[in-house]
Amino acid sequence: MKKFRKVLDGLTTSSPVNPGGSPACGSAAGTPSAAPTPRELEIQETLMSEHFQICKTVRHGFPYQPTALAFDPVQKILAIGTRSGGVRLLGRPGVDCHCQHESGAAVLQLQFLINEGALVTACADDTLHLWNLRQRRPAILHSLKFNRERITFCHLPFQSKWLYVGTERGNTHIVNIESFVLSGYVIMWNKAIELSTKTHPGPVVHLSDSPKDEGKLLIGFESGTIVMWDLRVKRADFRIYYDEAIHSVSWHHEGRQFMCSHSDGSLSMWNLRNTAKPFQVTFPHGKTQRDGRKESCKPILKVEYKTSRNSSEAFVIFSGGLSYDKAGRRPTLTIMHGKAITVLEMDYPIVDFMVLCDTPYLNEVQEPYAVVVLLEKDFVVVDLTQSNFPIFENPYPMDVHESPVTCTAYFADCPPDIIPVLYSIGAKHKKTGYSHKEWPVSGGTWTVGSQTYPEIIVTGHADGSIKFWDATAITLQMLYKLKTSKVFENPKSGDVGRSGELVEEDPYAVQMISWCPQSRIFCVVGISAHVILYRFSKHDANTTITSLEVRLQCEMEDVISPSDTENTPCYSDPSGLSPQPQPPSPRSNTPDSARDSIPCLKVKDRMIRMPPGYQAELVVQLLWIDGEPPQQITSLDLNSAYGLLAVGNCNGLAVVDYLQKTILLCMNTLELYGSADPFQRLTRSPRKNRQSTSDHVNGHCTSPTSQPCPSGRARVPGGPEGPRLARRGPGRPPFRKAQSAACMEVSLPVSSLTEGHSSRRAMLQQLHGVSMYSHDEHHITTYSWSERESRENSFSRSRSSSVSSIDRETKEAVTTLQFMESYGRKSDPLPTPCLWVGTSLGLVLIIPMSIPMDEQERQEDPVTVVPTGTVLMLKGSILRFSFLDFGGALIHSPYEVWRDQQAPGDPDRPRKRKLVNFSPSSSQEASGDCHLAVVCSEKQAKVFLMPTQACLYVHNITESSFVLRADVVSVCNSVCLACFCANGHIMTLSLPSLRPLLDVNYLPLTDMRIARTFCFTNGGQALYLCSPTEIQRITYSQEMCDNLQEMLGELFTPIETPEAQNRGFLKGFFGGNAQTFDREELFGEASAGKGSRSLAQHIPGQGGMEGMKAAAGGVVGELARARIALDERGQRLGELEERTALMMSSAETFSKHAHEMMLKCKDKKWYQF
Repeated sequence: MKKFRKVLDGLTTSSPVNPGGSPACGSAAGTPSAAPTPRELEIQETLMSEHFQICKTVRHGFPYQPTALAFDPVQKILAIGTRSGGVRLLGRPGVDCHCQHESGAAVLQLQFLINEGALVTACADDTLHLWNLRQRRPAILHSLKFNRERITFCHLPFQSKWLYVGTERGNTHIVNIESFVLSGYVIMWNKAIELSTKTHPGPVVHLSDSPKDEGKLLIGFESGTIVMWDLRVKRADFRIYYDEAIHSVSWHHEGRQFMCSHSDGSLSMWNLRNTAKPFQVTFPHGKTQRDGRKESCKPILKVEYKTSRNSSEAFVIFSGGLSYDKAGRRPTLTIMHGKAITVLEMDYPIVDFMVLCDTPYLNEVQEPYAVVVLLEKDFVVVDLTQSNFPIFENPYPMDVHESPVTCTAYFADCPPDIIPVLYSIGAKHKKTGYSHKEWPVSGGTWTVGSQTYPEIIVTGHADGSIKFWDATAITLQMLYKLKTSKVFENPKSGDVGRSGELVEEDPYAVQMISWCPQSRIFCVVGISAHVILYRFSKHDANTTITSLEVRLQCEMEDVISPSDTENTPCYSDPSGLSPQPQPPSPRSNTPDSARDSIPCLKVKDRMIRMPPGYQAELVVQLLWIDGEPPQQITSLDLNSAYGLLAVGNCNGLAVVDYLQKTILLCMNTLELYGSADPFQRLTRSPRKNRQSTSDHVNGHCTSPTSQPCPSGRARVPGGPEGPRLARRGPGRPPFRKAQSAACMEVSLPVSSLTEGHSSRRAMLQQLHGVSMYSHDEHHITTYSWSERESRENSFSRSRSSSVSSIDRETKEAVTTLQFMESYGRKSDPLPTPCLWVGTSLGLVLIIPMSIPMDEQERQEDPVTVVPTGTVLMLKGSILRFSFLDFGGALIHSPYEVWRDQQAPGDPDRPRKRKLVNFSPSSSQEASGDCHLAVVCSEKQAKVFLMPTQACLYVHNITESSFVLRADVVSVCNSVCLACFCANGHIMTLSLPSLRPLLDVNYLPLTDMRIARTFCFTNGGQALYLCSPTEIQRITYSQEMCDNLQEMLGELFTPIETPEAQNRGFLKGFFGGNAQTFDREELFGEASAGKGSRSLAQHIPGQGGMEGMKAAAGGVVGELARARIALDERGQRLGELEERTALMMSSAETFSKHAHEMMLKCKDKKWYQF
């Protein structure tokens, strides 16, 4: 325990920082301001550095850029490889594991050691890896690096420890899986083909052993050559030379014939009795033309040939093969069963597919029951047991990227009733028509841990949709989906006024979300400068959506001086209570300059039926001004207890009363300061002659309806118009493709990131399409952003290059907002409702509000908002506010308890609002109602004592980089400040002393996707979008790292391998049984010798003994004990076998002695005995 002492009485009245924003009290953590100490504050901090550790927990979503697929038919575990070197292992829901090759090389092929708890991966860097899956965190046991040859194909026979590896040179090598070393047995390409052949056969594209005889290896070369190699005699049984290139080969289970797929869209059937030519060639999708020729078809990339007991007809399943003349057709999977041909169209290109069968033995009737289809952006499983081939409902969250993710939010320890409610509403809208059978990938075991609490992840998407996910116990399941686009009318291509530019864009893309789980009020900020407020109801409703239009702009006179800002803005009065949304001016086919006072999107103005769930109540839209679109919204906060909503952008601030549907405050940022502006900012542009509009009154912006401003009347400002480009900001297009968090990257190298992004403003300029000014940064850097999926579309399209640096440096954005019970002035005796405003200049403004307490008065009387000019200063843009009592506990904002306004009830007695306000803790009663305010910027963090506004502690977080995300979170029954910096560091600071507890270089900022989606939450957890399709969850809590083994699923479970079927006497007599042979005798070092050391290099893995030792605890310990029991059972069976052998030996000895006795006594007469 460490005690921190600080003065309560006699503190200085000003914040101990200099005008430049640097701390006057130093940057060391825990350094208080110099002051007398008549009274001491004692705060006990319990968090230590031992409580923190960074660790990845689980990854959700679809594997990005998949390349390979494999399935263990006994363990029922699925593996997916990716282009970035990742391997995703999937089993039953809850069994989901991600592995990563350190090299980052693409995974070419995956091979399970069936029912052995191991996996072989072949990567593009020509390295084979053996993964141990008998532990919760799989690890590499062995690696084998090929130096002179490129790996093209691998094949591992069932129950074999010898892996066949084909190479680009056409050679076939053999690797011992146990020791991961090469055998001296090599099948050279020039030995496999005839000596008379003058051309190279090409790379090996297929390897498989004959189902009839394991001593025969079928080798397929890309050129169309097929060789049946006899492993025993080391020569070819037969060779096939076909004109078309081969893509895949599949055996019939009896081993007498096989099928090949070719580059011309044909399938050829071959019989081993006559290999001179195929006995059947078909073009499944090629029609015969008038001249008798088949039309040209696309290649059939893979074919599977499977037999079934219930039908004499086999299943032939293949991908591709469509004719070229059918342009625009989607990728297909074709299922041929007898004469029936079913073509399944897929939404994305097929990467790979695999037919799931009941038996792992290739020489038995396969009995296929499902097809796993891996697409570029989806994962589909088709049920083969039903004639209409329905798909299975996917239990994994593979549709996170259904529309590109643009923002995320993470809520831990939610109210326990919110998840069942959201699930019950979302279940009503689920799709139907799925297969009724159980999900076939059902391997592994997983149980819900003991330390679980409700967690919800919310994702916003480019199409305007919102998805709520249940993230409890490291799983992810979609609860509810909300479409914000239903609030607006569909844009029409002929609507020149505002939507003509939006038809091809993403006008509904979600930029920001704010959610109060207790009151269930939800706010969405869209890219079209709109805010939608939703209320939750279990009942449907027919309502009309209220629309408020805000004219928010920043365009001052030539010279800004204190005298220009002395005028007091007008506020609401009792006479103006009813909502009066401003009607947009009529639109016409006129130039851009005529687009004035119209919103970007048109809200539906008719009665709308809203289903149960989240129902839109209010839409706030920023207006076009003189042909210029509004700047995008950069900050948002709502408070259900106050009934207020605050919105800020680079022009200013607007406060909305969503209960009375009125605008309380709408001012540009400079007007909020009044005469207290610490930077006496001068002219923003040298141009003198500016065209003022009639809306400019007393230096303030008024409503375009030009009503006189009565005492207390709400004003919706507009202002003097200046050059359009200055208002739009550099590189700010009217609208653009949604800046998806899933498809943006920084074009600068990581090493130059600090130099390129000189501050957070430069990054926000690209994130929000606005330009912002900072007093400590006086230069602008241009960045190039690109969509990975369509690199021709740039996000930084500039409409003009004539914008001066002065224009670009004048705007001050509102970067963060928070409603809280606090002190607006130093002289306030008691805390009152306040709005804390943080700006991109590092300034903090506190705006007190007067809110009627009685419910009836709250609905009728106005809310008074009075900016006082109170200013606190930090270095860098403000990111986060939080508040602590004198016991160090977090003070939560007040909220309203949820009530269903659509529920049927007594109309004469409506349900009253129930507000929850957090009272001070017992430790604070002796100190009055004072509290601590924690303010974090992109450069430093400060703790202020309220209401004196004295700086108690200050800590410079970073000098060379800047903070991207900061949150005050609960960890181990205490609170800390968690920060994520652009240089990849994750840091935690104690509160209130700001003592560094953790600083780990975890994740370099290589693309803006991470910056837009990284967020912390309580319980020591965080998440970010690690790829366009995947969410990575991490923990920075040591306690959760220790308990992670119990939370993860078990990939391997001890299962007895099914026995091979007894095929009967007649089939065995006529040669139907598969012939077995001793591979060890052929490939072992004793007979084949050692492989070439220069050809492949063995690399021992990191997951050997360490991984096995780590598996000693938790459920893994149970698995270890199960393995020990199996070993003991095997040992007992071995002892029984030895006893049986001894008995047989004793019987043979007795028989031998009896035979000798018989020979000795057979010539004797009876009387000689």
